[in-house]
Amino acid sequence: GLVLSYIPLFAVAYGAAAGQVGVITSVGNLLAALALFPGARLLEKMGRSKPLILWSSTLLYRLPLLFLALLPLLPGNARFAIPAIIVLFAIRSFGVNLSNPAWTALTAEVVPPFMRGRYFSLRNLLMGIATLISTPLAGWLILRLGRNASTPMLGYQVVFALGMLVGLGSTWYFSRIQEPPLPIKLPLDGGKRRSLFGILQGRPALSAFVLSAFVWNMALQVAAPYFNVYMVTHLGGDAGSVGVVTSISALSALLGQIVFGRLMDRKGSVWVFLATGFPIVVLPVAWAFYSNPWQVGVNNLFGGFLWAGFNTANFNMLLLLTPDDDRPRAVALYQTAVFVSAVIGPMIGGYLADNVSFPLIFMVSGAGRLVAMIIFVLMGAGAALAQERRTATT
Repeated sequence: GLVLSYIPLFAVAYGAAAGQVGVITSVGNLLAALALFPGARLLEKMGRSKPLILWSSTLLYRLPLLFLALLPLLPGNARFAIPAIIVLFAIRSFGVNLSNPAWTALTAEVVPPFMRGRYFSLRNLLMGIATLISTPLAGWLILRLGRNASTPMLGYQVVFALGMLVGLGSTWYFSRIQEPPLPIKLPLDGGKRRSLFGILQGRPALSAFVLSAFVWNMALQVAAPYFNVYMVTHLGGDAGSVGVVTSISALSALLGQIVFGRLMDRKGSVWVFLATGFPIVVLPVAWAFYSNPWQVGVNNLFGGFLWAGFNTANFNMLLLLTPDDDRPRAVALYQTAVFVSAVIGPMIGGYLADNVSFPLIFMVSGAGRLVAMIIFVLMGAGAALAQERRTATT
C-alpha cells in the first residue's frame, strides 16, 4: 500500500512516457518469470521454505526500496533515474518471486484445506485494512512533502523508506512461523521427476487453469500499469486522488473478503472464481468512458469487492489443483505462465497507448479477460469442480 501504487508515478514524475511505464512493468515481470524455476529448485535442494523466503525478501525485495529513496540525492539523477527505477523494480520482482514457490508450498502445509477459505479471507481482510490506511497516507505524504520546489521528490523518498522499514518488520514476524516438513518426494522409478508438461498430463483442470491464467494476465497487464497514469495525465487526478480511489477499492475489498470467504467455504473456490471473474471483465471497459477521477472511485468500489473474491478463489484453486509431491514446480509453471504473459501485456498496452489511445487498451483488456474465462469454463471447470468435491470428502 505504501509503495506499489506509486513506483510508476515516481517514474512519471521524472518524465516517463506511457511506453516507459510499460517497460518498467514488463521487465519486472520478465525477471519474475525467470526467478520461479530457480526458486523451485532451490527449495527442493534446501528442503526448507523459510530460509529462502527470509533472505530473498530481505535482500532482493526490501533493500531496493532504500536505493529508490536515495536516488533523488545522487548527482545528475534526472539523467539515469528512469533506467534505475526499471532495474530496481526488476530486482524486487525477481526477489519476491524467487521465494514464491517456497511461500506457496509452506502455506499449503501450514493451512489445512478445510479452513483455507476463512484463513485467506481473514489474511486478505487484514491486508486490505493495511492498504486502506497506508495508500492514502502515502499519497498525502507525497503531495505534502513535495510542495517545495527544491525537494519535489521528498515525499516519494519518505514513502519508500517507510515501506522498507515496515516490510522488514513483516519479515521478522514471518520468521516466527513454525515450519513443518515439506512433502517433496522423488519418484521411485529411477529418482527422476516428471517433466514440466508431465505435471499437466492427466490433469485437465490444472492445464486449463494455467492456459486461462496466461490469457487472463496478459489481458490484465495490457491495461493495469496505465490506470493510475491515465487518471493523472487525462482525468485531472494527482497522487492524492490515486490514494483515495485505491482506498475505496481496499475498503470494498474488506466487505468482499467477508462475503466471499463464507461463500467459498459453502460453495467452493471454483464457484467463487466464476462468479467474480465474469463481472471483472466489465471493469476495464468502463474506463474508456470516464472523464473525472470520481468515476474511478465508483469503479473501484465494485472492483475491490469482486477482486477480493477472485484473488482468494484463484489462490485456493492453485493449491487445490497442484499435486502435493510436485507443488513447488507446478506452482512455478503456473506463475511462469502468468509472468510471461505479463511481460507481453504491458508492451502491447504501451504501444497502443502511445500510438492509438488509452481507451483502446481498456477495451482490449476487457475482451481478453472474457476469452480467458471462456477457456476455463470450456476446458477445465467441470474437472476442477469434481476435484474440489473429492477433496472436500477426504
